[in-house]
Amino acid sequence: MMESVQQTITRVSQELNCSATSLRVAEHLDRHDELRLLRQEFLIPKISDLPPSDLSLVDGSEDCIYFAGNSLGLQPKNAKKYIEEELEKWATIGVHGHLKGSRPWAWAEDTLEELMAKIVGAKPEEVVLMNGLTVNLHLLMLSFYKPSPKRYKILLEDKAFPSDHYAIESQIRLRGLDVTDSMLIIKPRQGEDTIRTEDIVSVIEREGDAIALVMLSGVQYYTGQLFNMEAITSAGHAKKTNKIRIVCFIQYVNSGAGGLAGAYIHEKHAHSVKPTLMGWWGHNLKTRFLMNNEMELQPGVKGFRLSNQPVLLVCPLQASLEIFNRTSMKDLRRKSVLLTGYLEYLIRHYYTKDPSAPDKPSVHIITPSDPQQRGCQLSLCFSCPIRTVFQELEKRGVACDMREPNVLRVAPVPLYNSFTDVHRFITLTDIWFKSSRNMFSAVK
Repeated sequence: MMESVQQTITRVSQELNCSATSLRVAEHLDRHDELRLLRQEFLIPKISDLPPSDLSLVDGSEDCIYFAGNSLGLQPKNAKKYIEEELEKWATIGVHGHLKGSRPWAWAEDTLEELMAKIVGAKPEEVVLMNGLTVNLHLLMLSFYKPSPKRYKILLEDKAFPSDHYAIESQIRLRGLDVTDSMLIIKPRQGEDTIRTEDIVSVIEREGDAIALVMLSGVQYYTGQLFNMEAITSAGHAKKTNKIRIVCFIQYVNSGAGGLAGAYIHEKHAHSVKPTLMGWWGHNLKTRFLMNNEMELQPGVKGFRLSNQPVLLVCPLQASLEIFNRTSMKDLRRKSVLLTGYLEYLIRHYYTKDPSAPDKPSVHIITPSDPQQRGCQLSLCFSCPIRTVFQELEKRGVACDMREPNVLRVAPVPLYNSFTDVHRFITLTDIWFKSSRNMFSAVK
C-alpha cells in the first residue's frame, strides 16, 4: 500500500532526525526524485529578470520560484533551436520547406500526434493538433451540440473559464435559443468551495433528458478542482448526452503563449460525426494536392482541420512533448501528488487559522485536500489582502498568479519544480508575514 504524503514526510524527517518542516526534508526528496533531471530541459528565469523583483529583498542571481505553470509553462530549451531551424529553412529553401526537412510544413503537426496521444491516453487517430482552444471549442460544438425542442441545454460549472463560458453563450445564441434557459450552471453547495461529484451526477440524472451537451473543464481553473470525468461521463452516457474534449497546451504542456491546442474525438464517432465547417486540411492527405475540389474527408477528428498549422507554433510544442516522452503520466502524477501534498502540508503547518492568535495571518485552501480531486494547483485564500500578498511575493521572485476576487493560484509542476522550490516559497512567505504582522494588525 502506497504511503500518504504525510507518512512520507514523517518517515523522511525521522530518518534524517530533523523537523518535518526542515529544508533537509525538501533536499532529501529532491535527491531521490527520479524526474529531477527533467528540470534541466527548461529555461528557468532568474529573479533579476522578473520585472516585479525587488533586488533589495532577494538575491537576483537565484532561479525564481516559478509556480505559474498553470497559466504559462516554462520554455523548453529546444524550443528556440527548433524555431531557428524553421526560420533558416524558410530563408534558404523557401517554398521547398513544405515538403523537406525534419518537420515538413505540410504535415509538421502529424509527427507530434502520437506523442500527444500518449499524454492524454488516446489513440493517435483520435487526436489532432490545430487552432487555439476556443476555436476548437466552437468547431466541436457545431457538430456535437444539436439542440432539439426538448433537449437543448448545456451543462457547465459556475465560474467556468471566461472563454469557455462565452463560447457556450454564442453557440446557444447561434441556434436562436435563450441563454438563461439553455445554460445549466452547477454551483458548489452553500458554504462550500467546490462542486461535489454526486451533485453533478444528480443534475445529469434529473435534467438529463433536457441536456444536449456536458462541457466541464478537466481541472477547474479557479479552485483547482479535478473533476471525476469517469463518473460524469458515465452519467452523461446513461442519459445519451454528448461531451466534448479540448486540450490547451500553453500551460502544463509548455507550448508558449497563444500556442496550438488539441482536440479529441473518440474513434466510435469517426464516421458518424462530421465537421460543420470544412477546410482544405480536412481532406485526405493522399489526394489533397489533386486540387479537384471534391472533398475526401478524413475520418474522425482529423476531418475537423481547416488549414495547415503554423510551423513556428509546432516547434515549441515538439520540444515539450519530447520531454514528456522521456517519462510517463504515471510517474509525473506520482511526483505531482507528493509535490503538491508537500506544499499543502507546509501551508497547513504554518498558516492554519488559530483562534488564540487572531493577528496571525492564515490561509484557507479552497482546492480539495483529496489528491484524487486535484491536479498540481492549490488555490489559496489569505486572511490578509490578497493583492498585497501577491505583490510582495512577486517582489521576492515568486511567479504565481492572482485571480479575482481573492485567490492566489500556486502550481508546483512535476516536470521542472522541486521540493526545494516549495520550501523556499513557504520560507519567503513566512519571513514576509512575520515582518508585516504589525501592519495587518493596524489595518484590522
